Amino acid sequence: MNQDLLINQSNKNKVALITGGSRGLGRGVAIELAKIGWNVVINYRQNESAAQETLSLITKLASASGNNIRAIACKADISKKEDRFKLLDFTKTEFGRLDMLVNNAGVAPQKRVDILELDEDNFDHVLNSNLKGAFFLSQLAAKLMIEQQSQETSQNSHPTKSPKIVFITSISSYTASINRAEYCIAKAGLSMATKLFASRLAKHGIQVFEIRPGIMDTDMTKPVHDRYDPLIKSGLIPMARWGTPEDIGKTIVAIANDCFPFSTGEIINIDGGFHIRTL
Repeated sequence: MNQDLLINQSNKNKVALITGGSRGLGRGVAIELAKIGWNVVINYRQNESAAQETLSLITKLASASGNNIRAIACKADISKKEDRFKLLDFTKTEFGRLDMLVNNAGVAPQKRVDILELDEDNFDHVLNSNLKGAFFLSQLAAKLMIEQQSQETSQNSHPTKSPKIVFITSISSYTASINRAEYCIAKAGLSMATKLFASRLAKHGIQVFEIRPGIMDTDMTKPVHDRYDPLIKSGLIPMARWGTPEDIGKTIVAIANDCFPFSTGEIINIDGGFHIRTL
């Protein structure tokens, strides 16, 4: 039996919840997980047509890869407490389990302003979605995963793979941008959340990872292409290209396939070498 077939069989019935999964990096993650046989819950906040497009796409790609998956969309705004509960309840009702939470949903600053001019409404807008929402959704997911692990242990059915929680952050977690302070603070907070959840959940066999994208080619970054294109060409990124949603998706697949069995709280830089300090 070849290795790919073994991996696909071990992924059968696994369920991933991807927040902000209808487009951009989230869609890239959904595509790659579907191709290896994972069932997927696509969370979206308002763009239902994009969510349906993603569902159709990943179902076709899964089938082309020899996998029969279930992919379902759920509308929820993770900045709202009631929607976070709704999203986890939906996942549990539809699939009866959760094997991976990918915290990808996020909003950009409503407008870029100097840190001395940033007001509380704009600060809260970003922090509530990008940090608070992901933190408390992870709390709910962790409790569900612990319960799930306990049930499987009591049934003498040890899980073949550890549940995972993934935070998709950004180079903005450590790179200061004084005209979007709220975004940087939110991403830095998620970096610490990764360590905190990893430390707390290790004894339950739950792994936690931070994926730290660099400058990515998505619809969110289209307005700044003219700014970054020449910077990338002039050496800002050693690998001299934009990152893609596929780059993030393939990294998630490595985590999903248990390629890091003795790691947790780890930062995985997907930035083309941006993080390297040089003289």
